[in-house]
Amino acid sequence: MFASSSTSSPASGDGDPLRAVRSAAVVNAEIRALWARAGGALPPAEQERYQRLLVEWAAAVRADVVEAA
Repeated sequence: MFASSSTSSPASGDGDPLRAVRSAAVVNAEIRALWARAGGALPPAEQERYQRLLVEWAAAVRADVVEAA
């Protein structure tokens, strides 16, 4: 589940976690690398990072959809 907090996306730095700066592909590559390094089990600190990356990735996907429309 997603942690309910008001943390901002590390890429945006503006306090709005839904504003994507990096592309979905770039964030997805970072997520894949995180899992590859973890070997299938993320420690708590990495779980938090993973959750932030998921929020950033979802925002990037939404931005791509809006841009395409």
